[in-house]
Amino acid sequence: MGEQNPAVAAVRPRPRVSRLRPATTMVGPAFVAAVAYVDPGNFATNISAGAQYGYTLIWVIMVANVMAMLIQYLSAKLGLATGHDLAELCRERLPRRVSFGLWVQAELVAMATDLAEFVGAAIGLNLLFGVPMPVAGLITAVVAFAILALEQRGYRRFELAIAALFGVVFLGFAYDLFWVGADPVGVVAGLIPSFAGPDGVLLAVGIIGATVMPHAIYLHSALTKARGRGEGEEVRRKLLKSLRADVIVALGTASLINVSMLVLAASLLHATGLGGADPILLAHADLDRYVGGGAALVFAVALLASGVSSSSVGTYAGQVVMRGFLNRSLPLFLRRGVTMLPALVVLGLRLPATDSLVLSQVVLSFGIPFALVPLVLLTRRRDVMGPFVNRRITTIAASSCAAVIIALNTYLIVGVFAF
Repeated sequence: MGEQNPAVAAVRPRPRVSRLRPATTMVGPAFVAAVAYVDPGNFATNISAGAQYGYTLIWVIMVANVMAMLIQYLSAKLGLATGHDLAELCRERLPRRVSFGLWVQAELVAMATDLAEFVGAAIGLNLLFGVPMPVAGLITAVVAFAILALEQRGYRRFELAIAALFGVVFLGFAYDLFWVGADPVGVVAGLIPSFAGPDGVLLAVGIIGATVMPHAIYLHSALTKARGRGEGEEVRRKLLKSLRADVIVALGTASLINVSMLVLAASLLHATGLGGADPILLAHADLDRYVGGGAALVFAVALLASGVSSSSVGTYAGQVVMRGFLNRSLPLFLRRGVTMLPALVVLGLRLPATDSLVLSQVVLSFGIPFALVPLVLLTRRRDVMGPFVNRRITTIAASSCAAVIIALNTYLIVGVFAF
């Protein structure tokens, strides 16, 4: 385990632990962050993509998840190496006006995040129990608060609860895909990059926005920042290896779930078309019609688990962002009340649910560079990261991710919204 600082040991005594401690302490944070990668926004974008374009956009999901692995790893490494989260370091290391602007932008993104999570969970409750959408949104808020209360009793309980809900989503789609099946040739063809016109670009950007989530970039560094404090470099390097494995497993699983969503929609909906129907509701109805009530039930449960877990994680991330940028925090109920307002308006006005989810993910995609660029700039600085500073190739790869996302967003504005 490496030698301990006697002063630290005197202030914060710790019981004897096994040599497995470095591995076990780092298992969990990536699964919390990965919930943001399988939230209801992913349901909307992936099912819409599969319904409209079949397997064509599978490659976008794969590319987005590879980028996500690198980005989340850098965020987690930043927390482990510095003992601070990304928002705190932005406040400390960047000009005040820049830091304040990043905070305002992050709060707007939080509202778009809540929109996706609340609407998705409300759809799940409506499909399962017939609960009216506005009421379902309020129920989601209550359940999210209950899960967040676990974090007050220790981060491991919170992480395990979120990981369990993540597992429900994974098993749900594995079950449905087993019964629906897929066209292997179509899946392989979907790995070849191509767009199906401007609307395909819109969905591609939405998929990236639903996959590389800005609030998850801030959150992951907060989840790891306390785990290496008081430890020497040797121990922290062991923790970093476990952290890397945690990211690969968690986000690799999230990638499988996202591909399963698109493949399920392509198999069920692409041949017949949407006919103006809501893709998520139509997918649920077709599962019931062609596969059976059990498959439709599993789909609705997975959607509900996704909405509830991502709502809890989103609220926690919002607290991290405000505390980091402003060095203060709002009462949890007040913060949740402000950020959930747009979602309740959408539910109350009965706006098209899936269309609202897709647009919220495009907003999130625009917000990614505002979290990603500071992350890259900070992790390349030796005075910030010390011996854990990025290698040159890592900085180039992360910078390339940011450039691709910014280019897609620019193309979307010029090629779609300008007409």
